[in-house]
Amino acid sequence: MSNQRKTTPEAPESPEPGQRPARVTAAAALVALEGLALLAGGGYMLALGVTGSSDDARQAWTGGVTLIVLALLPLLAARGLLKLRRWSRGPAIITQIMALPVAWQMLQADSLAIPAGIVLALCAVAALVFLINPSTTEALGIQGPGGVQDQK
Repeated sequence: MSNQRKTTPEAPESPEPGQRPARVTAAAALVALEGLALLAGGGYMLALGVTGSSDDARQAWTGGVTLIVLALLPLLAARGLLKLRRWSRGPAIITQIMALPVAWQMLQADSLAIPAGIVLALCAVAALVFLINPSTTEALGIQGPGGVQDQK
């Protein structure tokens, strides 16, 4: 009989307090921040549609609902990262990759969007660095290509 602990694909091990690497926690915080920003933007657009402050109420409603639904992806991914679920890394990385072109477009504006674009780009790059870090991969129980762990 083996002394090794059996793990499931969803949860490599039940995390003990302090066992989660700081990089995973930082990545989860950045991903959650982006999700909350999407949620706030969606709520703002819905409020504009409800109050009639928008030029096109239908567009405000559609945009607001779309942003709120899109906010679910990073928020669920952040929760998964905090619980060390291996599935959460993929949606978190996809969210960061999608944020980079948005940040680029914000940097092309001549308005208050430029500082917001800088912040978004820095958050996305930092989160990507945290998410692809080997300690994050190990903590989430993600194995190398072909299901083989790296030999050390």
